[in-house]
Amino acid sequence: MTVRVRFAPSPTGYLHIGGVRTALYSWLWARRHGGQFILRIEDTDEKRNSDEAIQIILDAMKWLGLDWDEGPGVGGDHGPYKQSERLGLYREHAEKLIESGHAYRCFATKEEIQAQRDAYEKEHGNKGFKFRSPWRDRTDGDPSQPHVVRFKTPTEGSARWDDLLRGTIEVANKEQQDFVMIRQNDLPLYNFGCFVDDLTMGVTLVARGDDHIVNTPQQLLLYQAAGAEPPKFAHLPMVLGPDGKKLSKRHAAVSVLEYRDLGFVPDGLLNYLARLGWSHGDQEIFTKEELVKLFDWDHVGKTASRYDTKKLAHVQGHHLREHTDAQLAELVVPFLAQRGLEVSPTDARLIAAIEPVKLRATTLVDLAEGLDYFFRADDELTYDPKGRRKFLTPETAETLDKLHELASAAEPFDPATLEAKIAPWVEESGIKMKLVAQPARVAMTGRTASPGLYETMALLGRDATLARLKSGAELARTPAED
Repeated sequence: MTVRVRFAPSPTGYLHIGGVRTALYSWLWARRHGGQFILRIEDTDEKRNSDEAIQIILDAMKWLGLDWDEGPGVGGDHGPYKQSERLGLYREHAEKLIESGHAYRCFATKEEIQAQRDAYEKEHGNKGFKFRSPWRDRTDGDPSQPHVVRFKTPTEGSARWDDLLRGTIEVANKEQQDFVMIRQNDLPLYNFGCFVDDLTMGVTLVARGDDHIVNTPQQLLLYQAAGAEPPKFAHLPMVLGPDGKKLSKRHAAVSVLEYRDLGFVPDGLLNYLARLGWSHGDQEIFTKEELVKLFDWDHVGKTASRYDTKKLAHVQGHHLREHTDAQLAELVVPFLAQRGLEVSPTDARLIAAIEPVKLRATTLVDLAEGLDYFFRADDELTYDPKGRRKFLTPETAETLDKLHELASAAEPFDPATLEAKIAPWVEESGIKMKLVAQPARVAMTGRTASPGLYETMALLGRDATLARLKSGAELARTPAED
């Protein structure tokens, strides 16, 4: 089976995660069948498009690992892959449809169209107006004069297709008007540009949001007029916010690169988006390879999916922890740098500290936050106010002094030796371990949560451990300000 699918975003802003889900499904379908995934930029909206927005799309797709076989930066036999560079092709296909009697030049002015609209609304109300061009059956217009090119929509019959998700859909032709294919400025409107691009690029399946269902009848009429086989269509339901309304920034980050900057790992986001509308039994966690192997259209849902922050965090955390500690060291270094900590990804302390810290992390930002105190200068350590008030008190100062004394005698300075020095004293003194560990944890990390006591000491090293226990004891003797 030949599979050629495309993702065709408009560079008018950020890349929305709903669009990425559409791209992902198309990419998975192409990869499963050894087909081609095409990236095409629909940049004919002169007022809203920008080179910066195009670069955002390319950067987001590369970060996600959704590589394309044809498109910007890659090339291909069906280029160019920006609509703004294909204007001659649109004009060529428009002329063919004019010559075959399926389209015509319309010289009607805005004023004439508005007058027809006003007359219709006066009699029928403001719904259902369809412009009837007086140029539909005329050929005496001067092509050098301002005009648009309209499609001559059949007055009988219908446009019908078997949607992969929604079954048979049929729209009577009489419900359509003679839609504009080419504007006066020679730029194609969406339906005509999309038709020409998909036709000339040999696209076999078009996956897109269900808001495009209204466009499909016009595109099918264009295929019919050109005597060409149309692609299959799969119209995906929307991604909604938790409240059932359109997903927006008030619900969550909606730009793909925001997730990158928030420290998500790509496979975690892709796994979540794949499951946000598609299922394979009760399985929740998938590798990218598993998604390629298992994805099909039969198990894509027909109703809108709701974005679930908790489920995303669960899936994301799993994929984060699937990385090796060395891989996470590479990934977390930029996020440590954002915190003012310059650490080498090959620093043995970093790689050693990742193992216990990653268990509590969901994102790379979480991981960097959890690693912060290991690389922070002792005099730059900040303390959780509640933790300091609760655990660094005059009553715990002597405990910290004793820990300092015992730790200073540990040789080598590793978890087993530290435990051998400290545990007997804790047992003999009758102090509960948590009353030892919590003050020590706050003194050494500034926080109330960290890896185990002995593990934290060993990861910090002798000098930092002793310095921080000493500072913690001094703070414990000084009442904390509210």
